[in-house]
Amino acid sequence: MFTESLPKILYGGDYNPEQWPREIWDEDMRLFRIASVDIATLNVFSWALNQPDENTYRFEWLDEMMDRLHAEGIKVCLGTSTAAHPAWMATRYPDVTLVEYDGRKRKFGRRHNSCPNSPTFRLYSERMARKLAERYKDHPALLLWHVNNEYGLRCYCDNCEQAFRLWLRERYGTLEELNRAWYTRFWGHTFYDWNEIVLPSALSEHISLSNPDDTAFQGISLDYDRFNSDSILACYQLERDAIKDVMADAVVTTNFQSNGTYKPLDYFKWAKELDVIALDMYPADDMTPSQMAMRYDLMRGLKGGEPFLLMESCPAQLNWRPRNALKRPGVNRLWSYHAIARGADAVMYFQLRRSLGAFEKFHGALIDHAGHENTRVFRECAGIGSELQRLGDTLLGARSEARAAIVFDWDNWWAIEHSSGLTVELRYVKEVEKYYDAFYSRNIPVDLIGVETDLAGYDIVVAPVLYLLHPGYAARLEHFVDQGGTLVSTTFSGIVNETDLVTPGGYPGELRELLGVWVEEIDAPMAHQSNRVVMTSQLGELEGSYDCGVLCDVVHAEGAEPFAVFERDFYQGFPALTRNRRGSGEAWYVATSPEPSMLSGLIGHLCETCGIQPLLDTPSGVEVSVRVKDGESFLFLLNHNEAAAEVQLRAGTYVDLLSGTSHAGRLPLAALDVKILAAVNA
Repeated sequence: MFTESLPKILYGGDYNPEQWPREIWDEDMRLFRIASVDIATLNVFSWALNQPDENTYRFEWLDEMMDRLHAEGIKVCLGTSTAAHPAWMATRYPDVTLVEYDGRKRKFGRRHNSCPNSPTFRLYSERMARKLAERYKDHPALLLWHVNNEYGLRCYCDNCEQAFRLWLRERYGTLEELNRAWYTRFWGHTFYDWNEIVLPSALSEHISLSNPDDTAFQGISLDYDRFNSDSILACYQLERDAIKDVMADAVVTTNFQSNGTYKPLDYFKWAKELDVIALDMYPADDMTPSQMAMRYDLMRGLKGGEPFLLMESCPAQLNWRPRNALKRPGVNRLWSYHAIARGADAVMYFQLRRSLGAFEKFHGALIDHAGHENTRVFRECAGIGSELQRLGDTLLGARSEARAAIVFDWDNWWAIEHSSGLTVELRYVKEVEKYYDAFYSRNIPVDLIGVETDLAGYDIVVAPVLYLLHPGYAARLEHFVDQGGTLVSTTFSGIVNETDLVTPGGYPGELRELLGVWVEEIDAPMAHQSNRVVMTSQLGELEGSYDCGVLCDVVHAEGAEPFAVFERDFYQGFPALTRNRRGSGEAWYVATSPEPSMLSGLIGHLCETCGIQPLLDTPSGVEVSVRVKDGESFLFLLNHNEAAAEVQLRAGTYVDLLSGTSHAGRLPLAALDVKILAAVNA
C-alpha cells in the first residue's frame, strides 16, 4: 500500500510556478519551509507550455522546478498536463473538442474540453505521458503521478457514437440481444443494423433539452452512462500504461471530483485502476459534517478500506459559487483533520499560491496575493503543517474498522434517476445520506461498499433503494442473511435488472422471497399529502409515530412480521416496516422514506441487537471516529460546533497526539477543536 511507505502524512498542494517569474520561486521556497510543505503537485495544466506544436516539447522550466523542490526536500506529485489541450490542437484537429448534450460543437476554451474518444486526444495525451515518464523516471523528487485532472463530462460527437456502437457489440454480441435488453419494440425502436443506433441525447431519446436524466429509453441512456465512464477511464489507462511502460513501479492516480459523489463516473470501477484513491473535497455551503464524512468513507471503501489522499481542498474561500464566504478561523484545521480521521493520509490544497488572473484568482491559497507569511490563513496552514510534522508516521496506513456497511452503486444511481414516473423527489444520494446519518449520529462506524464487496465481514448491511439488481446479487444477499447477517432494504428495491427491465412477478422482484413481502403498488404522495408510520411494536427506543414521504409502498406480508403500519390513506394499516427471519439472520424492509429519528432508532436497535456499540456518547455536533494501526487505536474527537463541548471518555488515561497532554474522565473541547487520543499503557 502506497501510504505505508511515506515518512509522514503528506502536506502541500497544487503549485503553478509557470504562472510566475523566477524571483517569486525563491520566495515560494522560503514560505514552503515555514509552512512545512513536503509535497507539491506540478504540471497539471501546462500542456500548451510544454508542447507548442505537434513535434516540439519544452520541459526546461519543469526540470528547474523539479530540481528546486528536491533541494528543499519537497516531493513532487507530477501531473501529465493533459487536463487542458493546447489551442493548436483544437484548431488543427477539430475532433478533439466535445459535442454537448444538445448537439453544439465546442470550440477551444475553458478546460476538460477534450472528447474521450478523439483519436487526436488519445494519441497526444499518451505520447505526453510517455515523454514525461522517460524524462523524470529517475528524478529523486518524483513521488507519484497525477494523470489529467478531475476527469468528467460527457461527449456526444460522431467519434463517441461510433465507439458506443462498438462498446454495445462487445457487451451484447447480437442485435437480437440488444433489442431484448433495451425493450425496443416499445415505440417502434427495433434496430436491424448497428449503424442505426445513435447516442441518447437532446437530439434523440431525451425528453428534456437540458436534463440528461430525462429519457424515453432508460436502457439506452443507462448504457450510455456506462459507456461514457468506460471511455474516460480508457483515457486514464492509456496515460497510466505509458507511464508504467517506462516505470513499472510508478504510483499513478487521478483526482476524483465533486466531493466523491460525481455522477458521470463509476468510481468503484475506476478504483481498480488507481494505485491510490485521491479526492478533491470542496464542501457545499449547506453540507453537514455527516455528509462530508460519508464522502470520505466512500473514498476509503473504494479500495477495500485503504487510506486515500485528500488531493485538493481549500484553505480559505472558494470562487465559483454565487456567494463565497471566508473559512472562519479554525475551520480549515478542523476539516483537514476530519479527512484524516476518516482515512486520508494526505492534506493538500488547491492551491499553494493564489493566481493573479483568470477564473481562479480569488480561489483561496496558502500564499495570498499579499505574497508573505503575515496572513491569518498562512499562519493557520503553517500550524497544521507543524502538527503533521510532529505526528510523523504514527497514523500512516491506519485503517478504520466497521461491522456495518451501506451499499452504494453507480449503476443503481444512474438507473433510478433515469426512471420515468413516480416522483422527482427520489434522489439516490439523499436516500443513502439518510441511512448513513443514522449511523453517524450515533458514532457507529459504517463502511460504504460496492456491489462486488465481500459481505462476510459485516453484521449489518443496508441497501437503500436498491432499484437495479445486478445478476447474482440477490443470491449474495440471501447468503448473507442465511449466514446470520442483518439486511435492511427499502422502498423501490428489486424493481429492475441490469438493463432496466422490470422483473415480472411482483415487486420487489428477486428480493421478494428474501424480504417476505409483496409490494402491490407504490404511492408517490403529492406535496399537499402526508403520511405517518405508526409503530405497532416497540423496538428499543422506537415507539409512537413518524413522518414519512417520497414513496409509500402498499405492502402485503408474505411471511414477514410487521412492526409498523401506515397511518393514513387507503393503505392505512398496511405494513410500513417488516422483518423476515431467514436462516440465521433477518431481512428488514422499510416501505417508505421516514424521518431521520425513525431511521436513527431503527439503526440503533439493530446495532444493539448485533452487539455493535457506539464509539462514545457525545453531545450533538461532536464527531468520533477511530483509526487502527498495528493493534493500536487512535480516537479522533472533532467538535463541529461553534461553542465549547465536553465528552466523557471511557475508563483509562489518554494522550493527545497533537498537544502531548494527558486526559482522563471528562474532556473539554473548544469550539472547532480536534483531539487525537491514544490510550496510555498501564
